[in-house]
Amino acid sequence: MCYSTFLFDLDGTLIEHLPAIHRCYAHTMPQLGYPAPTYEEVKNAIGGGLPRAMGKFVPANRVDEALVIYRKYWHETMLDGVSLMPGAEMILRDFKSRGYQTAVFTNKHGPSSRRICDHLAVTPWLDAVVGADDTEWLKPEPAFNDYMLEQLVPGTSPESVCLVGDSPYDVGAALAGGWGFAGVTTGTHTEAQLREAGAEAVFANLPAIARHWGLDGAVQ
Repeated sequence: MCYSTFLFDLDGTLIEHLPAIHRCYAHTMPQLGYPAPTYEEVKNAIGGGLPRAMGKFVPANRVDEALVIYRKYWHETMLDGVSLMPGAEMILRDFKSRGYQTAVFTNKHGPSSRRICDHLAVTPWLDAVVGADDTEWLKPEPAFNDYMLEQLVPGTSPESVCLVGDSPYDVGAALAGGWGFAGVTTGTHTEAQLREAGAEAVFANLPAIARHWGLDGAVQ
């Protein structure tokens, strides 16, 4: 394997959190006079950060109002039902046992992401958890990539980095950074959509990546 630093998207990659996200949209929209979106509508909207996703359900002049309602309910309920994706614990443990750097790099709210990683007990296997509101940027903005690398060991080279993710935002970030990329289809986008965005390596899930890389504990 030619990589020694592995960055993971969170939602749809390391964790399953879509039911909680949908629950918060279903709570928010009726209070603004709009119908609760379906599960599929929410799934198709997310990935580029909460304000952008919210703008797909309410007019631009009501996004801030909607975010106030959503975020209050989110902070009260976000740990209800969140779980690790199959293979997430194994792949993080394996990488850390080899001395590799591992981190979360997400467009999900940064403080929420760190709280979730603590709750799921994966923080000890991560060198950093970086997300939205930690900076002014989001994936795939190159400045966000630069910030991510600054949180790791000084001198970490782009050539040593592989980003694992489930959306075109992740593909775009990897391409912008000169990083490797491994896609999974456990989140918001299909293999065809990831390949259209520029991904070359796409897998069904994390165990499939583990088998491809020959990691210890990979399901045969």
